Amino acid sequence: MNTNNKLNKANSYRLSQELLRNKALKKGVNLIAPETIFLSKDTFFGKNVTVEPYVVIGAKVKIGDNSYIKSFTHIEGTRIEKNVVVGPYARLRPGTILKSNTKIGNFVETKKSSINTNSKVNHLSYIGDTVIGKNSNIGAGTITCNYDGIKKSKTKISDNVFVGSNSALVAPVKLEKNSTIGAGSVITRNVKKDSLAITRAFQNEIKNYKRKKKK
Repeated sequence: MNTNNKLNKANSYRLSQELLRNKALKKGVNLIAPETIFLSKDTFFGKNVTVEPYVVIGAKVKIGDNSYIKSFTHIEGTRIEKNVVVGPYARLRPGTILKSNTKIGNFVETKKSSINTNSKVNHLSYIGDTVIGKNSNIGAGTITCNYDGIKKSKTKISDNVFVGSNSALVAPVKLEKNSTIGAGSVITRNVKKDSLAITRAFQNEIKNYKRKKKK
């Protein structure tokens, strides 16, 4: 592709983005610093939606009423319902469904996952091939281990589940209602309702320990 063709393609893309942004603004979408926000032709916005700077929205995205998308978020193939907060620095991949009043926080990635009403994934987590019920909280650093090198498996998290920070959920696995996962656990078996599951090793302490010194 020669330089003129590259410039024509770039100008065409720039103009198409301006049209999409203006269309969204006329609909009432609050685009903060719209020149930094990138949309797709099929992007759907509900009422009273706010999008902060440096957000990229790919194909097949629907964003419901009163939702707020924070900076440096990338979204594609995702359905977002009402009153949802996403980001900053979130990545929503195809097959993600965020039900009403959910929250996806900073440095969270989701893929082929449904997160139900009032549930939260606030920090530094990967949620893939997962169904999360209502009123559940996923702690920082939680990973759903959905791929064993050959096939993908599913994680099912029921209502009112609390997953402690830095936990690994090895699929296929199910966490039943009102269960709790202790921080730092690796969960490989189903957890029954109203139960606490914890796989943390015992802490050893050596008193008066002296570090090795460089010679």
